[in-house]
Amino acid sequence: MDIDMADTNSEVPYKLLGARLRRMRETLSESVAEVAGSVEVDLSLIDEIEQGRQRPSEDILLLLISHFAVKEEEATKLWELAGYEKLDGLGDDNGLKNTVMVMPVDARVIYTDMAHAVMNQHGLVLNFMQTNGPATQPLMVSRLGMSREHAANLVELLQQALKGADAPQQKALPSPVERKKSEEKSAE
Repeated sequence: MDIDMADTNSEVPYKLLGARLRRMRETLSESVAEVAGSVEVDLSLIDEIEQGRQRPSEDILLLLISHFAVKEEEATKLWELAGYEKLDGLGDDNGLKNTVMVMPVDARVIYTDMAHAVMNQHGLVLNFMQTNGPATQPLMVSRLGMSREHAANLVELLQQALKGADAPQQKALPSPVERKKSEEKSAE
């Protein structure tokens, strides 16, 4: 089905782009909240984009393309529907690749008063937020992603830590190697 690139309705200038992005989200059976959490934007922004009332910035569109694992041809179509110039490097080794860089920057403890968990087929994402008052939106403080197995181990660790909350102590998850050795010992 070929879709005309121009939408003449000025109230929803990006209707076609929004409809395609919504279909991608629905195909993956993800909620608006899950997508918003994954690309680290407000839920209302994803809603506005899907309704065609707002054009995503280039950065957000790239994050959505990456999140939905869009193939090069479809990514180019989305880019054009958003009204951006040609997308160079999409699909080659210098294009969209998932890169994870962990850099310890600050060892201070930041306390939060809100948490949001999103689970999908890839694992769990925990968003930790802090509010500054009743009239303000929560500020994202930290975001952690992990496998389902790691999340289950984290639940056990938290339960152990809460049981012994009266005495200060440090608990740590065992490394995968230590966990495997422990499981092998238990099986014997």
